[in-house]
Amino acid sequence: MAETYYIVPERDHHDLVAAAYRNRGYTETEGEDAARFCGEAARHGIRTHNAIKALHLDHLFGSGSRGCVPGAEIEVLHSRFAASSVWNANRKLGQSVAYRAIETCMELADRYGVGIVSVDNAFHYLWGGGYVMEAAKKGYIGYTNCTAALAEVVPFLGKIPTLGTNPHSWGFPTVEALGYPMVIDWATSVVAKGRVQQLKREGKALPANAAVDAAGNPTTDPAEAVALLPFGAHKGYGLSLINEVVAALIGGSLPTLRSRWADDGDKHTPNFFFQVIHPDALNGGNFARGRTQAENVKAVLEDIFKDSNRDCVIPGQIEAEAAERSAKQGGLLFSAAEIEAFNEIAAECGREPWDSSAFKTTA
Repeated sequence: MAETYYIVPERDHHDLVAAAYRNRGYTETEGEDAARFCGEAARHGIRTHNAIKALHLDHLFGSGSRGCVPGAEIEVLHSRFAASSVWNANRKLGQSVAYRAIETCMELADRYGVGIVSVDNAFHYLWGGGYVMEAAKKGYIGYTNCTAALAEVVPFLGKIPTLGTNPHSWGFPTVEALGYPMVIDWATSVVAKGRVQQLKREGKALPANAAVDAAGNPTTDPAEAVALLPFGAHKGYGLSLINEVVAALIGGSLPTLRSRWADDGDKHTPNFFFQVIHPDALNGGNFARGRTQAENVKAVLEDIFKDSNRDCVIPGQIEAEAAERSAKQGGLLFSAAEIEAFNEIAAECGREPWDSSAFKTTA
């Protein structure tokens, strides 16, 4: 049986989330960026990285400790490459940094065909797919990866967690071909830590071979999970290593030191990498049957998903369907457990709790 969700007006959600961030010392602009991002995550069904996750992460590793500095300013460092910008984020709110980074990449791509932004001393930006989706909707190819706040993933054939969940996110301009952007967004662990927290909150089990307990034994109980496993064994492990090495080239901290603060002269912050490619920079012009570039993309996708493959799920389809459902319902959809979590957030910043009886439901 389908779960019943409460339909929360977007303005109610936005006002509460922005107020929660301001209550923790963030600027008006940072609060607006955070609320905008969390609303996009909720609209697209990303329940593992919604406002509940964002504020919990901020409490544990952000303004609640030393990992994020409200009101910090981005320092743009010298780069000898015109299409590359290198930043010291000075531990500024990750969502604000990421929105500015993807916009900068698009501006660079308009001028040079490709644009990259590398960010040192960052604070986690949460759902990478949200940023590349922004670029893809505007007609660009977007990519981002980051290093995670903590080392929570056991490397292939290892025994202890020394890697982050280290996601990769790609967005492709396929609105003309599909009606929505193709977004390939994944953590390099079987599940993200946010999924563990979500399933624990809702009393549900983890999939098999996704996590281990304190003794290193596989567990499906999210309350017992202390470390995660990479997806695809050595393949997910290799993809996770990419993030760590890219971050190391930028100036990143050691994986096992991130967000574990100490005055030891080392760094304790994650890193971001963003890249945007203008499709014209890839255009060889030699498309069969006189197709345009966009028509060729559509033809390729139709060939992959033709005939008995038509029911296959395209990356980004589930998120697009979730956004369509939110629009049809007239608000953002949250479970009863999530409403309770939002009311804890309201209490923290001195606002009235949401009255769930005032919200419509999906059933």
